[in-house]
Amino acid sequence: MLKKFPKASGGNTFDETLFGLIADDLEKQGYSIRHGALPDDISSSLYSYQQDLNAAKYADAGIGRGEDFLKTEFVRTDEIFWIVEESDAGKKWIDWTSKLQRFLNQRLFLGLFSFESHFAHYSPGAYYKRHRDAFRGEANRVLSVVTYLNPAWGHSDGGELVLYSDDQDREGLKVVPLYGTLVFFLSEEFPHEVLPATRDRYSIAGWFRVNNSINNNIDPPR
Repeated sequence: MLKKFPKASGGNTFDETLFGLIADDLEKQGYSIRHGALPDDISSSLYSYQQDLNAAKYADAGIGRGEDFLKTEFVRTDEIFWIVEESDAGKKWIDWTSKLQRFLNQRLFLGLFSFESHFAHYSPGAYYKRHRDAFRGEANRVLSVVTYLNPAWGHSDGGELVLYSDDQDREGLKVVPLYGTLVFFLSEEFPHEVLPATRDRYSIAGWFRVNNSINNNIDPPR
């Protein structure tokens, strides 16, 4: 669990106030769930961009990287599209997460070095079975981030994120994928899964990473 450090003084912007709440949550419990907290201009821009994406731009998701990449429907059946700064929506999102990265490094001394993220589309019935985003000591993902782009989502639509406290937890904490909700959790600490939905479900998944450079070669963000 995270150690607590002194808070910065001075006036806060809206972002800094939200960032402070997220940091407090991470200090206390290792995760943060903030409903409808993503700033409206960013969420609306991301939503519009995602809606305009050509379906052909999405790629089937899998597990692993590079030569270790494996597509397996036993684990997950979503599809993804990586976010870059080439679009206005992507730039807004990356600028905002960069501010958050700086804030968390100053407050919590996490040593976050880079950020990567992608759009995720779950068609009706699609899922991502229980897993961890990083295994202790074997990966450099430190903090996972999820935000949702689903207006008028109802509880009967399904598609919840289930966040488990540890490997023994069988009940978990369910998060409905409501538009603009932000979820943060320590990547090594919390197993989680995405339950099937009855309608198309859209989100962004991202990871703040530390730098595991070797021989002065910067560890790539993905």
